[in-house]
Formats: sequence, C-alpha cells, structure tokens
Amino acid sequence: MTKKPRLSQTDWLLAGFAALAQDGPDALKAEPLARRLGTTKGSFYWHFADVPAFHSAMLDLWAEQATSHIPAALETEPTPVAKLRRLSQIVAAHRSETLGGVRLDTAIRAWARANAMVADRLAHVDGQRLTQLETLLNETGITNPEWARIIYAADIGMEELSSRDSADNTNAMGSLVDLVLALR
Repeated sequence: MTKKPRLSQTDWLLAGFAALAQDGPDALKAEPLARRLGTTKGSFYWHFADVPAFHSAMLDLWAEQATSHIPAALETEPTPVAKLRRLSQIVAAHRSETLGGVRLDTAIRAWARANAMVADRLAHVDGQRLTQLETLLNETGITNPEWARIIYAADIGMEELSSRDSADNTNAMGSLVDLVLALR
C-alpha cells in the first residue's frame, strides 16, 4: 500500500485558487477543499489555524505574485517612456498568467464584492499598481492622475473580456499607452 505524500501549505493554497475560480468563494472552506484534494480536514488545520487564516494566506500569495516582479522588470528599461510601455506589457501579460494554472484577478475581484477583507487587500494591490502607473506617467510628463485610472480601468475591463474570449491584450494595452503618450 502506497502512502500518499503529505500536502504542503502551497498545495492547499493552489487548491483554494482553483476552487475560487471554478466554484466561487463558498468553496473556500476546509471540508470542500479537503474533498477536492482527497484528504481530511486535519491536513488543512495542520497548515492553517482556521479558514480566515487560509483566506489571508491566499491573499498574501496573490498580492505578492501580482506586484513584486514589476520594479525589477522595469529597471532595465532606459527611459520613462520605455518603462511605461514595458509596464503596460507586464500588466497585460500578468492578466493572462496564472497562479497554479488559475487566472486569479477576475476571481479575486468577484470575491471582493462580498468580503470586506478581500476588498481591502484588493484595494491595496490596486493602489500599488495605480501608484506605479502614476509615477511612470509623471516621469513622461503626463501629470493628470486620471490617465492612470483610465489605463488601469481599461486593463481591468480587458481582463474581463479575456476571461470570456481568451484574447491577448498586450497589443491593445500598448496601443492605449501610445495614444496617451501622443497626447503629451
């Protein structure tokens, strides 16, 4: 008889992301996740004190994945315009990237509509992203903060469209940034 390998905290988190994307936030409880993974709730509670701690760990991992790579990716760009274009590509590509095979931003936004903790975390990540965008726009000479909101809102809308048609928005985001830069 072969013994199943122990599940790691990451295994649980990735299962949580898959459950969130497929079944919504009601699936983010110990019992349904244990069934999904073919194990007991005891394994869940070995890694997490309770369901809210699990939710918090999920959001920590998502927020880290959503923002941490951007500053290093922009360092190599020689000008503010090049950095802004690169940021638009990163953001568009990030929307199509997955964590554990799951596209998360749409699912996180849906979850945030009914959960204050998730809404707060989403607002923090959105704030970081908007600040990065505003900073780069300012460096190119575009000082109206509404442009950052417009670009970011377009990105969120494109994500929603892509969740339905799987289209790549990299070129569309690039075109939007080029249009904004032409208005300088």
